[in-house]
Amino acid sequence: MKGLVLLIVWTMSSLAAAFSFDNDVPKDIQNQMLADLKFIGTIQSDCSSDFHLKIFGKVDGRDYTHFFETRVLSIGLSDCGNPKAVACVNIFNPSKMWITNNFIKFSHPQVARMMIVFHESRHTESQNGNWMHATCPNPFLDENGKEIKSIWTGSSLAGEPACDITPFGSYGSSMIMLKNISKFCKNCSEKVRQDAGIYADDQFKRVIDADAIAAIKQDLYNGTEEVIEIGKY
Repeated sequence: MKGLVLLIVWTMSSLAAAFSFDNDVPKDIQNQMLADLKFIGTIQSDCSSDFHLKIFGKVDGRDYTHFFETRVLSIGLSDCGNPKAVACVNIFNPSKMWITNNFIKFSHPQVARMMIVFHESRHTESQNGNWMHATCPNPFLDENGKEIKSIWTGSSLAGEPACDITPFGSYGSSMIMLKNISKFCKNCSEKVRQDAGIYADDQFKRVIDADAIAAIKQDLYNGTEEVIEIGKY
């Protein structure tokens, strides 16, 4: 479908990982993604939230590597049928992740790029109905009446299938991953932990069910209303 495939194989800790890139994925993006995944594979922590343990296991590079490797077998380039899309998974071939030009052309921190990758990895789970998105409210406003937009592209989310009603969906799970990294990673730089916190708090806004919001607050925010104010990105 996308031409010849370049097989990429690397060893990370005691695990041998292998997946493929279609040859139209730019070489610099291939190298960037490999470096990002290698970085995620180095994360260490002594703590994990309950939801994180249920979804990924420990806040540990080996568990993240295993999560990705057992779900994604190849990566290609596509428009995903939506000019606002950053990446996608087709439920008819769920082990393949597609990135769009929006993934390539917008510059975001390393841990934020991994937010996208692990978000899409969650969509590969056919046994869980691929964790389909919920439709965001229209209008979609924060507590200050400001429109909530994509932190990645700046596009409007109102009325789009770009929200979750469960902590365990793609937005909820990637948010839980990043918030755990922000709070508990013991070998991450302060910059990485700050970036993880900023993007986690942004993704939390996409969880729109009251019970799911309360459950995430109990899991990661000590049951409080406190969420870091997001800047303009």
